[in-house]
Amino acid sequence: MYRKILITTDGSAVSQHTACAGVKFAQQLGAEVLALFVAPEYQYPVYVEIIPPSYPSEEEYVAQMRRMGEEYMGKITRSCASANLAHRCLTAFSDTAALKIVEVAEQEGCDLIFMGSHGRSGWNQLLLGSVTNKVLSHTAKPVLVHRLIAEPAV
Repeated sequence: MYRKILITTDGSAVSQHTACAGVKFAQQLGAEVLALFVAPEYQYPVYVEIIPPSYPSEEEYVAQMRRMGEEYMGKITRSCASANLAHRCLTAFSDTAALKIVEVAEQEGCDLIFMGSHGRSGWNQLLLGSVTNKVLSHTAKPVLVHRLIAEPAV
């Protein structure tokens, strides 16, 4: 049914729990996994004429975000390896995570996007927005939303 599944993570406990569920789902199907962490674009300091020495350079920032991505996707990598699933990890950069998720899914030929939902509703959802809702509205690909009823134990 699905041969290549994109599993997203932002490093939070909720997304880590969702990623593990995504790997189990991929294992049931014998599908390949592409793990994705979308980091924000590098931002130059605003209203500063001289960049402070403690402010990271763009290269340092990119390297740091890639290290964070590897750390966040480590659990996915270990789960895939123990399940003998083909997998790959990717750190992408964008200030619009939802659009980047859709773009990567298209570019990489993914059959399904597997992502979580924090289960917010009402004003919280309106004020905070939802990457999941934005992905759903910007892609024609199937999106499996893993809804978490309670916060996972850390």
